[in-house]
Amino acid sequence: MMDTAGLYIHVPFCVRKCPYCDFYSVLAQDERIAVYTAAVCRNLREYASLTPIDSIYFGGGTPSLLLPEQVAEILAVVADAFPVSDDTEVTLEANPVTLDTADLGKLRKAGINRLSIGVQSLDDACLQQLGRLHTAQQAIQTVKDAAAAGFSNVSCDLMLATPGQTSQVLKKTIRQLAELPIQHVSAYLLKVEPGTPFAAAHVETNCPDFDTAAELYLQAVEQLATAGFLQYEISNFAKPGFESRHNCKYWRCVPYLGIGPSAHSCWNGRRFFVPSSLAAFLDTPVQPTELEDDDPCTREEQIMLGLRLAEGVPACWLSGRAQQIARLIQAGYLRRQGERIAMTPRGFLVSNAILAELLL
Repeated sequence: MMDTAGLYIHVPFCVRKCPYCDFYSVLAQDERIAVYTAAVCRNLREYASLTPIDSIYFGGGTPSLLLPEQVAEILAVVADAFPVSDDTEVTLEANPVTLDTADLGKLRKAGINRLSIGVQSLDDACLQQLGRLHTAQQAIQTVKDAAAAGFSNVSCDLMLATPGQTSQVLKKTIRQLAELPIQHVSAYLLKVEPGTPFAAAHVETNCPDFDTAAELYLQAVEQLATAGFLQYEISNFAKPGFESRHNCKYWRCVPYLGIGPSAHSCWNGRRFFVPSSLAAFLDTPVQPTELEDDDPCTREEQIMLGLRLAEGVPACWLSGRAQQIARLIQAGYLRRQGERIAMTPRGFLVSNAILAELLL
């Protein structure tokens, strides 16, 4: 049976780069975006395949900088190039300052049926420290406007352990999020990446230490669960039935194709990526790629990715590791669910160490 694959489109444009972000992006310009849109369509035609698609994800960058007409054009080419399921999940990442009510209606009409909104915090002081362009009220209004426009699958990003973040501030943000018409939350611990303005400014010295960050993470897991958002992956929480179909493909080793500068793919039995260069992407008939792995999705990789999920992996995949598993269960890092082994929220916090113990 042929796998139903995912399609990822990297939109490398931002109004201004956030000081903590190390994803590839460039300054948004109307002419650049128009030429980029044509290049995406050209590449989609080149990669045309009989492999069915049931998830499409516009990531970035700030995909909401695309005009709704450009989104519609891209989706029309996707439908010509691939067998697309009627119930395909079509996600667009959005920044609250780049969406207005008219755009929301047009995006829905274009075919977007899931929004991922970069809220990050609902505390204005935290937002300023993160270099975000929106206020808490703007984020709240964007979510409400999305629901009014007919979006019934909305995710919000939330950042944990940011400079000066306290338990009280986080609790208030999650309480406010839970009151909004959303179905999904992605909650990420801030990591100060090398080469970012945050790293240059040594922002980590103002961030909660590891123990405090762990407490904030566990607090978020518990509070989100109480509000009906169940953890299904290290950083992702959803109301039942609203788990991100697209992102689950990454963790379950299902094929996905990436289009755009810095996009990654696991496609036709190879794992490869596009170099982080808009110029190279625009100037070549087919996007340049570099091979990462010509034998992806080994059992070891399936274990590493599968243990990111709350559902875990079949216990038989870890045969020969009974002693380590028993010790990690007793320590509260793993749990057994029938014939499966999974990490607990405490285990997710130290997942790299646990994987090293189970796989080495």
